[in-house]
Amino acid sequence: METQNSLPIALVTGASRGLGAAMAEALAKTHHVVAVARTTGALEDLDDRIQAAGGQATLAPMDVTNVGAMAQLCRSIHDRWGAIATWVHAAVHAAPLTPVAHLSEGDWSKSVACNVTATGILIPFIAPLLGTSGQAIFFDDPHAGEKFYAAYGATKAAQIALARSWQAETAQTGPRVHILTPHPMPTATRARFHPGEDRETLALPRDEAARLLAELI
Repeated sequence: METQNSLPIALVTGASRGLGAAMAEALAKTHHVVAVARTTGALEDLDDRIQAAGGQATLAPMDVTNVGAMAQLCRSIHDRWGAIATWVHAAVHAAPLTPVAHLSEGDWSKSVACNVTATGILIPFIAPLLGTSGQAIFFDDPHAGEKFYAAYGATKAAQIALARSWQAETAQTGPRVHILTPHPMPTATRARFHPGEDRETLALPRDEAARLLAELI
């Protein structure tokens, strides 16, 4: 579970921006972070910030919907470190808000693939790496059934349903499964969902990362 410098391993899927990046930076104070995201440049920027703060990261530029790539990553983590201490799952596809009757096939397919199918595949991949002592962290964003939130609300709710089942199944045995609800943050996704909103009133991702991690202590 530890690096040669005796740091536990934290896997962050969806680490390139927003809360995922903030969680990766916060965890890098005490963990070696394996950061997964599609955008190589954003991962490199994250790595620069982590290194500037004295932390360590391994970058894994890949799409969580690529089953073969994620399987190989988990195998590589096992071969190199044996296990992980923490998995933070922040990867999400946020389709544009639209009436259900106008929902495009592409947006629906991408939402299901990233938010539901990938989660259902990743849990069996990552559970053995967490063992009984690790912890997994998911983020709820309850919009299911709200107007215009069809793709995002439905698939995010399905993702959290998977996490809740896993949480119930492992309550006595581990790993610990946490489902956290962040405060609204000035992310790019929220800017698309709520254009014109006063962003000064929103919580900064780094502050939310610190608050949410403090809840787990």
